[in-house]
Amino acid sequence: MSDELRGQARLFDALTTKGTAFTIEERRKLGLLGLLPTVVKTLGEQAEHIWHEFSSRHDDLDKHIYLRALQDRNETLFYRVLREHIPETLPIIYTPTVGEACQRFGEIYRRPRGLFVSYADRDCLGEVIGNRPQRDVDVIVVTDGQRILGLGDQGIGGMGIPIGKLSLYSLIGGIDPARTLPIVLDVGTDNVELLDDPHYLGWRHRRIDDEDYYAFIDKFVAAVHEQLPNVLLQWEDFATAHALPILARYRDKLLTFNDDIQGTAAVALGALHGAATAAGRPLSQQQVVMLGAGSAGIGVLDMIRQQMVTEGLSEKAALERIWVVDVVGLLTDDRTDLSAAQRAFAQPAGRVAGWGLSGAAQLADVVHQVDVGVLLGLSTAAGAFTEDIVREMAGKTARPIIFPLSNPTSRAEARPAELDQWTQGRALIATGSPFGPLLRKGVEQPVAQCNNVYIFPAMGLAVTAAQATRVTDEMMRVAAATLGDASPALADPDQPLLPAWTDVPDVAVRIAHAVAAQAVADGVAPKRTNDELAQRITQVRWIPEYPATPA
Repeated sequence: MSDELRGQARLFDALTTKGTAFTIEERRKLGLLGLLPTVVKTLGEQAEHIWHEFSSRHDDLDKHIYLRALQDRNETLFYRVLREHIPETLPIIYTPTVGEACQRFGEIYRRPRGLFVSYADRDCLGEVIGNRPQRDVDVIVVTDGQRILGLGDQGIGGMGIPIGKLSLYSLIGGIDPARTLPIVLDVGTDNVELLDDPHYLGWRHRRIDDEDYYAFIDKFVAAVHEQLPNVLLQWEDFATAHALPILARYRDKLLTFNDDIQGTAAVALGALHGAATAAGRPLSQQQVVMLGAGSAGIGVLDMIRQQMVTEGLSEKAALERIWVVDVVGLLTDDRTDLSAAQRAFAQPAGRVAGWGLSGAAQLADVVHQVDVGVLLGLSTAAGAFTEDIVREMAGKTARPIIFPLSNPTSRAEARPAELDQWTQGRALIATGSPFGPLLRKGVEQPVAQCNNVYIFPAMGLAVTAAQATRVTDEMMRVAAATLGDASPALADPDQPLLPAWTDVPDVAVRIAHAVAAQAVADGVAPKRTNDELAQRITQVRWIPEYPATPA
């Protein structure tokens, strides 16, 4: 295949090109003599040059476009640059910059990547999937663009998310970029601005209704499963109303998971492990409040509930410690507007009857009435964790655990510096978006970011190496526990709750080992010893190095 490419075809094949790093011998062998400048550079020298160019760009979106253009022309060099500069490039290729890239997708579009699966092509989805750029695929990330980060319906612009996610699968998890496939399901958009935008590149229709939608999803899944029966299919940024039903529909039939529901839950639980240890109070002894009752919030709470039970509580006792507030107010069992998943976390109305409220209890009411130790936000309600609420919470516990987890940065429930100030530096903080370090006693302290990149690349590596056929709840819980065990806060309560970005690839390998072993234990992967799984992980893990050209 690629080894047979010669001349310009080889030079411009992003997956196998070496650019100016082709040796003189390779240039003669591959018909490249005269097509490149005379100097032969090393991959390291190329990466240094790229970093200089990248650093000269001051606008984050411009940096994003620059890196995407690099990826389009030389994947190995792209990942080498990213690997050498993970803390600096992660916010550029993913949150928060990817949000703006999705909003301006039509404006900054340069060349296609992945598959655009349109409802207009619903009768020939087999042909669409058959036209994928690469035959062999290990991981697909798919979105329908309806709930991009905290930005809402971005239609076909949501393609920026699968592209960004898969870049992290390769960078952190070592999934070969030649074996990844980003997909956007173009089922219309209800974003009127996009429909009226002459630059919009998607199907110019309102979103299809649920009957047509689920039929289309079924067709899509069938086409993928027929041609790629062993692929990991990750669902990303689907609206709450669709995310949970889709996961429930396919999780026992395919190798699949929803990162917003399960990945977010796993990384949050991993951070909570370090926070609870630093606070000196196990999760099962905490009262937990969640602002936000979407699929991500419910997914986090479900894993917290499971953890509380693991720590010894009954199911009923665990649920009594979990309080959920949405746009209406506290979830209580007398409300008629709750989904089945939300209803599982509704408090008995009688528990709040004595609070003396004229309407539904709000976040401030819950914090006032309950001995809250953990405050989580997945609401996209910017500034919802007010000074009054935080100060009242901090008056009840020595080490308040506060996680404003909404994305992007502009939608965070509070800023870490505010939380630090309002709690006199006592808060244990993790965020959903990247924030600058806190300054405590003249020393900069990084703020842990509950970025799903701690979890999903490791899951991809684990299931690929173990040849798993399903993603089980136990596999996700093991991933969270292994991440929690890597928390710097376990050794020093003043350290961040999650590992530094530079350590994430190594942590991903540890998580992959644990998850692969759990897949075997759960009976969803072939029997292998731990040593055999370690060998498999080493074998399949891709690193950004130029291969030697065969003689």
